[in-house]
Amino acid sequence: MGTPTKRIVISGYYGFNNSGDEAVLQSILLALQEQGERQGVSFVPVVLSVNPGETSRTYGVESVHRMKPGEVWAALRGADGLISGGGSLLQDETGWKTIPYYLAVIRLAQWLKKPVFIYSQGIGPVHRPMFHGWIRSAFQRCVFITVRDEESKALLTRTGLPAERVQVVPDPVMGMPLRGQPPQNHAAETKSMIGVSVRFWKEDRSELQAIAQALSTILDETDARIRFLPFHLPSDHEASLYVLEQMGGSYKQRASFAEGIVHPQDMLAEVAQCSLLIGMRLHSLIYAAGQFVPMVGVSYDPKIDQFLNRLGMKAATSTQSASAADIAKQSLELLSGSKRWKEEKHPAIERLKNEAHRPAELIASFYAKGRDLS
Repeated sequence: MGTPTKRIVISGYYGFNNSGDEAVLQSILLALQEQGERQGVSFVPVVLSVNPGETSRTYGVESVHRMKPGEVWAALRGADGLISGGGSLLQDETGWKTIPYYLAVIRLAQWLKKPVFIYSQGIGPVHRPMFHGWIRSAFQRCVFITVRDEESKALLTRTGLPAERVQVVPDPVMGMPLRGQPPQNHAAETKSMIGVSVRFWKEDRSELQAIAQALSTILDETDARIRFLPFHLPSDHEASLYVLEQMGGSYKQRASFAEGIVHPQDMLAEVAQCSLLIGMRLHSLIYAAGQFVPMVGVSYDPKIDQFLNRLGMKAATSTQSASAADIAKQSLELLSGSKRWKEEKHPAIERLKNEAHRPAELIASFYAKGRDLS
């Protein structure tokens, strides 16, 4: 009997030039391949993307347009299952349409009697009570539910889902490896490189002004250089330019940009060469942790705090009342105590990296045992 081949549709926030969400996709694809090979299952992923051509070229997978119902229907009808995730898909902080969209994809798969797997999602915030019942109804019929933090599990239990149905696993990006040979890190031999991942958030830009002031202080007190790492193009590049302008012209010679990087493993390589990372983007912090790079979090969303909590850390400040002094203080402490930080965090980071493949392992096991819902 040959190796079974299973077509799996993957639903998420893909094709939007967001390095963090693209990293989630790349991590899921690599984990499925690895776990499939271990358990004798060949997976054929079909990704729902807003830019299916680019997704197919980048990852070498089939892809259909996420907003064309006919294409989504055909993909699910011809599939053996659906992965919903990862990322922060079920939240209404950024608008009310997000939760109905992702639940509609899940319900369509269930109507077609396809097994559905919730893959390391970050659930919430969910401000509209009516969505609680919708989420509970859809999730009750899923094969398994994995979320990336205890807070997401707590929210799901508040919707009425039994706690024993929900497993907490790391964000899938914790398991993403570097591509090819790891880059040689010269940080210990030459000047320190500080990676900076920023985004627009508050209308008055006070959080970016605080980061600019903190970076100026750090550069005044060290011989470090800074490298801006835009995770969501083009908006993060514009936010990075704003920070540099706020710092003033005297610092421009000590700053550089990672230009036009789209593939997540290329951005991971950039982060790996940093001595420290100051990040607003969740996945910039996850990239840093995965490469044992000390990080300073600037929290604009509970998911930042939730991830840092898993490493026994706290954000230096929040966008609500951003403190340049706190960012600079934590950054300078980590620059001088980098070795100690790595020794202290190594066990927790290794554990998260090892556990990140758990959802893919469960999916491969499901199909290796010949299960289906038909």
